[in-house]
Amino acid sequence: MGRPMSITALPVSADDDRRRRFISYTVMMCIRVACVIACLFVTGWWQLLCLLGAVVLPYLAVTVANVARTRQSEEPETVGPLELPESWRE
Repeated sequence: MGRPMSITALPVSADDDRRRRFISYTVMMCIRVACVIACLFVTGWWQLLCLLGAVVLPYLAVTVANVARTRQSEEPETVGPLELPESWRE
């Protein structure tokens, strides 16, 4: 029988991870929509920046949304035998 896992060593639940990825994707795509709309109203370097955001953000959003977060499994500290002070050993 294996050792029981510490609750701090457990990974993030699948539902929480999926929710985090969905929210990050939604936020990035909303920024993209804002960039597309801003392209219609701004000129010069700002328009180029908005165009770049509209082109690059979908790739970044999908890449970030597909990366599942995994927590590094850390072994909990084990408690060793207690050491008594020298004066108590007699």
